[in-house]
Amino acid sequence: MKVSTLLVAAALAVSALPAAAQVSVHINVPGLIQVAPPAPRYEPMPGPRAGQVWVPGHWQWNERAYVWRSGYWQGARPDYAYAPGRWVQADGGWRWMEGNWRRAEPQRHADRDDHQGGGGYHCPPGQAKKGRC
Repeated sequence: MKVSTLLVAAALAVSALPAAAQVSVHINVPGLIQVAPPAPRYEPMPGPRAGQVWVPGHWQWNERAYVWRSGYWQGARPDYAYAPGRWVQADGGWRWMEGNWRRAEPQRHADRDDHQGGGGYHCPPGQAKKGRC
């Protein structure tokens, strides 16, 4: 009887082991960081340089922590404007969106159009910002 009680107790102990064990699955999605980036640092922009665009500094993830990358100059592209990179919240974490070049809006010289009879529509001051023009 003692042997059967001992066997039953051993069987119960062995059957309880799988229930106590927990499986932890961590799916690492490339480019997705679980920790939010720190607030950007203030970095004064140096004076303008002909043919160059200032790329502001930003936080970079180095597989363990965020590190600050200082701003730098990059060669300008004719007819394009630089849109700086940014951190965006996505899929339960944070993802870095690289800066890119976008087609620049053609610059319109309002005083030249008005004085030379360009026939351009004139929007009263302050109304365009309000969405009325």
